[in-house]
Amino acid sequence: MTELSPLDAAGVEAAVEAALAAFAQANDLDELKEARLAHTGDKAPLTLANRGIKDLSKEDKAAAGKAMGAARAAMGRALAARTAELEAERDARVLIEEAVDVTLPATRQATGARHPLETLQERMCDVFVSMGWEVAEGPEMEAEWFNFDALNFDPDHPAREMQDTFFVDPPSSGLLLRTHTSPVQVRAALERRDLLVEEGRGIYVVCPGKTFRTDELDATHTPVFHQIEGLAIDEGLTMAHLKGTLDHFAKAMFGPEAVTRLRPSFFPFTEPSAEMDLRCFVCGGDDAACRTCRGTGWIEWGGCGMTHPNVLVAAGIDPSKYTAFAFGMGVERTLMFRHGVADMRDMVEGDVRFSQQFGMEI
Repeated sequence: MTELSPLDAAGVEAAVEAALAAFAQANDLDELKEARLAHTGDKAPLTLANRGIKDLSKEDKAAAGKAMGAARAAMGRALAARTAELEAERDARVLIEEAVDVTLPATRQATGARHPLETLQERMCDVFVSMGWEVAEGPEMEAEWFNFDALNFDPDHPAREMQDTFFVDPPSSGLLLRTHTSPVQVRAALERRDLLVEEGRGIYVVCPGKTFRTDELDATHTPVFHQIEGLAIDEGLTMAHLKGTLDHFAKAMFGPEAVTRLRPSFFPFTEPSAEMDLRCFVCGGDDAACRTCRGTGWIEWGGCGMTHPNVLVAAGIDPSKYTAFAFGMGVERTLMFRHGVADMRDMVEGDVRFSQQFGMEI
C-alpha cells in the first residue's frame, strides 16, 4: 500500500470516500466494526497520513492539519450515523425475534420441601432445649449390649428374635439396627456420668432418630420409623416430675387444651411403667362409636416410666442415690395426630406434594 501524504488532497478525499462507502455497506454492527478498524485504526491510510503532519514544514502543517481534520470529522459523522442506524435495526429485530407471549401458560418448576417428619422432630427437640435439656444422638447400627442388655432385656426376650430385629450378618457379630432410640440414653448416661457424680449436674437429654423393626409397611406401621426419647437422671426425681414434663410436652405439641393420662404398663427398662394417652382429638371422649379412639375417649401416644435400677447400674450410676425417668414417642404417630394424616405410607412414598402441604418451616 502506497503511503498517503497529508498534502495529497485528492488521495485524502479518495480515502474518505472509501471509508464512507465501507460504512454504508456494513450490514450489521460486526461488519461496521471491521470497516471502522480498516479506515480509522492505527494502520489506516488517513491515520498514517495524520501522523506524517509532524514531518512537514511549518508552512504546510497548517493546511495539512485543516484538511486532515475535515476528513476525520466527515468519517466520524458517517460512522456515528451508520452506528445509530444499525443499532436501531438490531433493537427492532430483537423485539421481534425474542418476543415473549405473556399470555402463554407458564412452565413452572416444582420446588422441593422439607419433610414434615424432619421439621416436626426439630420442633419436638426445641421444646426440651427450651427447658434446658440437651439433644443426644447415637449410631443407627448398634451393639446388642446397648440395645438390649443394658436396658434390662432378658436374654430370651421376644424382641431379640430375628422376626423383630434386623441383625447384621453374621448374627454372632452382636450388631443390629437399633430397634428404638433407648440405646442413646445409655450412651448419654455413660458420657455424662462423671458430671453427675462429681459436679452434681443432672442428666437431661432428649434423643431423636431413626429406628428399625421387621414390620410390614401398611397404614399404621413401617419398618423404618422415627422416635424421640427423653432421659432425666438426678437426685429426687419422681413420677410427678415425669408427669409434669409430659404434660408440658403434650401441650406444646397439641395445644393448651391437650389432656393426658398415665395408664399402667410394662417395659423392661422402667419400673413402674406407664402408657401415656391423649384425650381423643375427634370426639373428646363423648362418642362411643368414634373410630379414632374406638369409643374409649383416649389415644395412646407413647411409653414412659421410672428408669429401672438395673439400667442405672449398667451405666455406672448408683440407683440408691439417683433416680431417673424416661419416655419415648413416635414422630410419625405425632405427625398423624397433629395433622390428621391417615396413612403412614404417605410419609415414605416420596411424593413432594405431601411435604409441600406443610410449608418450608425452618
